[in-house]
Amino acid sequence: MKRSTVKCLSVVVQVMCCAVLLLTTVVSAMPSAGLSAGKSFITIDQVQETEGKRFIITGSYDGVYNVVLSVAGRETVGTQMIPTLGPHAGTWTATWDASAYDGDMEIVARGNDAATRYGVWSPFITVSVDNPPLSKPKVRVTGPADGEVVSGQVKVRVSVDSKNPVASVEVRVTGQPWQTAQQTDGGYEFHWNPPNDERLVYAIQARATDSVGNIGMSLTTYVKTESEEEDNGAEEEHAVLPRQDRAMWIWEPSSYTLLLNPGSRDVLEQFANDTTTFPSQPVTTLYYATGKYAGMEMLEDESAQVEEFVEWSHEQGFQVHALIAGGTSPPYIAVYPQYHDDAVREIESVINYNLAADEAARFDGVNIDIEPYILPDFADRAPFLQQQYLMLMDTMKSRVDVSKTKIAFGPAIPRWYDTNVNTKAVEWKGTVKPLSEHIQDISDYISIMDYRDTASGSAGIIAGAQNELDYAESIGKVNSVVIGVETLDVASSGDPETITFREEGRVAMEAELALVYDAFAAYSSFAGVAVHHYDSYRELPSDWSRNRYAWNPPPDSEPPAQPGNLQAEELDYEQITLRFDRASDNQEVSGYLIYRGTEAGFIPDPDGYEAQVRGLSYKDVGLLPNTTYCYRVAAVDLAGNVGPMSGESCAMTGATDLKPMVIGSMAAAVNNGKVKVTLQVVDAETNVPVTAAVYGRFEFASGKYQQGATDAAGFYTATSEALAPGLLVGFKPDRIAAASYYWAQAHDRPHSVRIYTDETTSGSPLR
Repeated sequence: MKRSTVKCLSVVVQVMCCAVLLLTTVVSAMPSAGLSAGKSFITIDQVQETEGKRFIITGSYDGVYNVVLSVAGRETVGTQMIPTLGPHAGTWTATWDASAYDGDMEIVARGNDAATRYGVWSPFITVSVDNPPLSKPKVRVTGPADGEVVSGQVKVRVSVDSKNPVASVEVRVTGQPWQTAQQTDGGYEFHWNPPNDERLVYAIQARATDSVGNIGMSLTTYVKTESEEEDNGAEEEHAVLPRQDRAMWIWEPSSYTLLLNPGSRDVLEQFANDTTTFPSQPVTTLYYATGKYAGMEMLEDESAQVEEFVEWSHEQGFQVHALIAGGTSPPYIAVYPQYHDDAVREIESVINYNLAADEAARFDGVNIDIEPYILPDFADRAPFLQQQYLMLMDTMKSRVDVSKTKIAFGPAIPRWYDTNVNTKAVEWKGTVKPLSEHIQDISDYISIMDYRDTASGSAGIIAGAQNELDYAESIGKVNSVVIGVETLDVASSGDPETITFREEGRVAMEAELALVYDAFAAYSSFAGVAVHHYDSYRELPSDWSRNRYAWNPPPDSEPPAQPGNLQAEELDYEQITLRFDRASDNQEVSGYLIYRGTEAGFIPDPDGYEAQVRGLSYKDVGLLPNTTYCYRVAAVDLAGNVGPMSGESCAMTGATDLKPMVIGSMAAAVNNGKVKVTLQVVDAETNVPVTAAVYGRFEFASGKYQQGATDAAGFYTATSEALAPGLLVGFKPDRIAAASYYWAQAHDRPHSVRIYTDETTSGSPLR
């Protein structure tokens, strides 16, 4: 990756032409990739430190929307976009609070291409934050060596590099309580006597706390006992894994709901074992997300509850694979070498949990979702990122191997690693072969993200997995290829609707999967099907007809509890973010209803909520400037029971020179099986028509994405593909852009429309 470096200590950094210029120092030129005429791009033009370790970061963009700032692989900061040169061209500004950071921090701006909706990235910039009180000690276990055989009393040696005085150094062995290490001339030492138990491999970690309370943690060192070395006989070349059919990805927040709200486990059990609503295989394998969520790290903070959940899962007959990403934000940047340790720490947390847990509570595998192809360097600098990805996978697998946990190691990979120009011939350790085959050599199994909505044909599910299954057969890896399919609604992303079964429904999906099972029935390497993911899989209807049906949760008449600690915070002139605490339920909270008013003390209409969200935060967008908005939140369970509303929280939006525009009317009509939607964009205050670019998508039975422009009267039309009679079709605008305007979508009249394909018209009257 080409990088520009900015040393920014109370100075302003400016971009002039294509060079980064400090007030006193010239640094390396910004890369030119993506900056040529006609291509969308994002730049970082200026970085200025203000009071309180806050940085004002500005840049420019063209052909891009949704610009955000990623900081040090740890957080994402929103931006304010000012379209000064057209609907998708202008400047952006972010305010980054760096008071919790110290040292060199990489920042990068990223957004979405206005035409393709795929990612666009700025060059990476390094910002130096001089904040010693927040500098974490750097800690390393220097002895014994990783993988060393130990006996008798073991001297654990620790080195610490700290800007602040070190207050304490502690050592932990395999999840036991932290114990104090003593300072010596060469660093710190802790004398450990391995217990006389059946454990044969031990995980050694060290941490240091400095004088202001910062804590730095080492990576893990794994050591073996003499008895393990003696008992370690010859192992099979390839361990035979059990089938995973049918597997299911469970991401946050659902994984934390299952952890912290035990009633939700009954829902999972009943859904997983229901093979009659839709004749299918039961869910037997859970890819269960264990990453950080809402400030909690379950494997560190709630390990006892994780043990309880995994043990319960095993009692119900489930295999459980810890599901991890890259330990970074966004997770796919973990493939860059400077972030490898973040991903290694994540798999070490799973390994260390397993070493400390009772056998019945250990994870059966680890499913790894790191997707390097999202990064521009995957194509621009091939094979650099491909090789870095392989190096990371190899390192993570080596942590499993040295720990002797025998946890099944399984990356999720896309269907095209064997055919894409950037992946079909990658050199690794002296051998050139497809990236998929290198990954299969490293791993115990793979989950192919074989995301298509038909089984047959050159672009179907079967063709997408054929080469990986053939290769697994050739190297003798039994039950090592899982075929993944998608049920998520993806139509607003850059991906086509043909990658998901959302539009077709569950009946069509099971019919296509039956063809997949038939095609690979004779393959010993075929381990079954995985479905992405729990929430969308569970709610997927049979189809989109009036007679559609879906899986029904257990009967329930008890409403959830009240969400607590609602906090509304202004982001800019049109955005307010909400955060609140989890509500509990006797079964499962399916979401949170967001109520909005413009006066303190407003009384919500119970049926008049603005949005329903799954997680514990919500960004309310498209608001009016200089306006106070007040909010309340209520939890709703799977049976539709609504709990008591939270307390109220209010925030006021900022000012802007941009004018708000809204959808003044929208209607749908059916002609020859196609749905035609017509909407009008108007000035929110004057109702004068606005000429604007409109981007939106059909939904439900159709997932077709649309883009175009309004005419002089502000009207825009979109037409779906031809559909069978009697299916539900909706249209929802995704973006509306015009020079000197912004889309105040929260005040649309209306925001969406729906119609059945055997109806005549639906929607609001047109002006």
